[in-house]
Amino acid sequence: MELEVPFDGFSFGDQRYEAPGSPVPVVLDVDRTVHGYALRLRAEVALEGPCMRCLEAAEESIAVDAREIDQPGGGEDLSSPYLDEDELDVRGWLRDAVALVLPVQIVCSEECLGLCAICGENLNEAGPGHAHEREPDPRWAALRELKLD
Repeated sequence: MELEVPFDGFSFGDQRYEAPGSPVPVVLDVDRTVHGYALRLRAEVALEGPCMRCLEAAEESIAVDAREIDQPGGGEDLSSPYLDEDELDVRGWLRDAVALVLPVQIVCSEECLGLCAICGENLNEAGPGHAHEREPDPRWAALRELKLD
């Protein structure tokens, strides 16, 4: 079956990501087995939100290919949490499937340099000359208080 499934945005790494193409086109395969169902969910979800390195706009396309088995009386391993009697929670399954295949970081580009740890400037725009004077070694702080006349 081909379905259109609403995809709510979510928080990832303290940042908010939305799916501007929602509802998402989904292909759902449902096969009846001797004792239950074999389910397969396929979709491609485009996410937009801030880059986790520099906070500029970032986009990530997430391909989902998830499978579930539901066989009543087959134990916890053979019971899908998305199937309740004859009702399938495709929206919840899609959300969880996307969360499982997310990259470690959503970035604007793999070459993103991020933000300067000292001043917060975007290092992608700062140029190679961006630098700060090194902080003095704190072990020598007591010498700064010395008064020599």
